[in-house]
Amino acid sequence: MAKKIPVTVITGFLGSGKTTLIRHLLTNNQGRRIAVIVNEFGELGIDGELLRSCQVCPDDEIAAPSNIVELTNGCLCCTVQEEFLPTMQALIARRDDIDCILIETSGLALPKPLITAFRWPEIRTAATVDAVITVVDCDAVADGRFASDPAAVDALRLEDENLDHETPLQELFEDQLACADLVILNKSDLVTAAQYQQTIDLINSELSRSVKIVTSDRGIVDVDTILGLNAAVEDHLEDRPSHHDTEADHDHDDDINSINLVLDRSFDPEQLRHQLASLVKEQEIYRIKGFVSVPNKPMRLVIQGVGNRFEQFYDRPWRTDERRQTKLVFIGRSIDPEAITNAFSEKIAANLLK
Repeated sequence: MAKKIPVTVITGFLGSGKTTLIRHLLTNNQGRRIAVIVNEFGELGIDGELLRSCQVCPDDEIAAPSNIVELTNGCLCCTVQEEFLPTMQALIARRDDIDCILIETSGLALPKPLITAFRWPEIRTAATVDAVITVVDCDAVADGRFASDPAAVDALRLEDENLDHETPLQELFEDQLACADLVILNKSDLVTAAQYQQTIDLINSELSRSVKIVTSDRGIVDVDTILGLNAAVEDHLEDRPSHHDTEADHDHDDDINSINLVLDRSFDPEQLRHQLASLVKEQEIYRIKGFVSVPNKPMRLVIQGVGNRFEQFYDRPWRTDERRQTKLVFIGRSIDPEAITNAFSEKIAANLLK
């Protein structure tokens, strides 16, 4: 019987650094033939394109598109049968050409429904979940955006008896931790030593099992620390409690939405960041990511934002067969498409152009 393909599920909240981690794994694969499934929230496929730009896949018309598969039609934990099953079956058919599979879940995905699919007969005999890796944005957690504070909650309850202290985002964060075999604490350079320790303590309080926590700088982690853990997660799901274990189904926060912009314009990076920061102040935007055309630059600029924190880098030259467009994805709660679009109206954009 052929050996099962090991599958590593990489989960974590929006902007935690999952794509950066996978780029690191691809460029430091140590000879492994790695296939990647990318599940994005939004339709532009930013993460899939960003992974292709690392230029690890062979430069031919078959290997490059078939080793990185994008699923942009829904959250994997909700569309497992429709989206995930046929994709896995196609990769299993190529098992002789694949050493392992990485699955990057969307920042809104629950891990357990996806892992449960590995118990299905169509998958179980051919693939196994080697490990669940949860990437945590240390700066976000230290800032209290996804952490519970019982004392503060009690105080707020005295002021507002209708306050819902446990948000869907917090539950999601806790479920991602509860399912982890390894937690990668990313962006630790942005916090103080005291905040770092507080984050460690919080994460440990949410873990029901002994789970190793490693610190990462921009997704740089030893490959052998992540791959080859042999956890066979699908066989031990009962040891990974979830907020949704007793539910027949689960619901996401319906107020979370995404807005996609495709603009035939170039932007000065600093002016664009200023405009994006203004939008974050005006609306509850969790994540901004995309590609930017910069005047007089032959390279494509990648811009990524988490809350009011932004980073950028040039990933590759513009190809001669592609249009130099600026493509941006905004993810947040009840964000206003008209306001986003108006922010990039001709009048405002004229001030950003150089």
